[in-house]
Amino acid sequence: MDKVTIITVNYNQPKATIELLLSIKKHYQNQIEVILVDNASDENHEIEFNNAFPDLIFLRSELNLGFAGGNNLGINIANGDYIFLLNNDTEIIAGCIEVLINEFETNSQIGLLSPLIIYDDDRSMIQYAGYTPLNYLTARNSQIGQFEKNVGQYDRLSYETAFCHGAAVMCKRADLMKAGLMDESYFLYYEELDWCEKFKRIRKTINFTGKTHIYHKESISVGKESIIKTYFMTRNRMLFIRRNTGILNTLLFSIYYTLIAFPKMIFLYLKNSRTDLAKFALKGLVWNFSHSKNSKDLGFKLHKL
Repeated sequence: MDKVTIITVNYNQPKATIELLLSIKKHYQNQIEVILVDNASDENHEIEFNNAFPDLIFLRSELNLGFAGGNNLGINIANGDYIFLLNNDTEIIAGCIEVLINEFETNSQIGLLSPLIIYDDDRSMIQYAGYTPLNYLTARNSQIGQFEKNVGQYDRLSYETAFCHGAAVMCKRADLMKAGLMDESYFLYYEELDWCEKFKRIRKTINFTGKTHIYHKESISVGKESIIKTYFMTRNRMLFIRRNTGILNTLLFSIYYTLIAFPKMIFLYLKNSRTDLAKFALKGLVWNFSHSKNSKDLGFKLHKL
């Protein structure tokens, strides 16, 4: 098997991270390089992590670099021919890596590849089987397979899709060096979509395979309706369009978003007595009008939320 590096990022979720490391050790001990980046967690659990996976390469950042920054830190020291990013709240199965590598060997055009993703709390339920194409005027698309019962309908399927899923995505190191690292300006959410656009620009495809899968404990890190998620989803939806489309499309999207989509979102939050979410959605929108296209959200701290 070609040399593979798994990279995962931990932020205050040692239990989930240890479960991932144990699943990797169960199926791939002494076969692959594993890098764990701790994103300035409140407590340092390096000893427990090393007990779970003795050959672990552990990096502890003094700052929370976000999803992209944490993964980039690991990528910069990775030795694998293939880089496999796995969320710390996932678990891997036997044969997963071999299947993914075989897909790359079968189709040289693949740039990024994600497997079928199954919800961990209900392993009969699918979370991800690809994405529909994005409407760049509304920044809307759909996650294929989400909430479908898993009856084997994707088990033999592999196909090109619009975007990978950040919870589990593999690429070749050689292609990554051409496409570039993840954009750390996003901090959370949309960074993998932006990364896909980078691979498309070097004429590589984004692909899905159902021939293997991983289990995902969705939203362990930030929660399904948190102010953090609301802020970054609002902020980064517009940032993504600004970074990946032309002036005219950005202008048309901005009109649609600020006059139609955003007011509707605020109305629903207020209707459901979630003034906290409305407040941070507004913060996310305002950020885009107060930062230039190439700026980074330098100095951002989660505690400011």
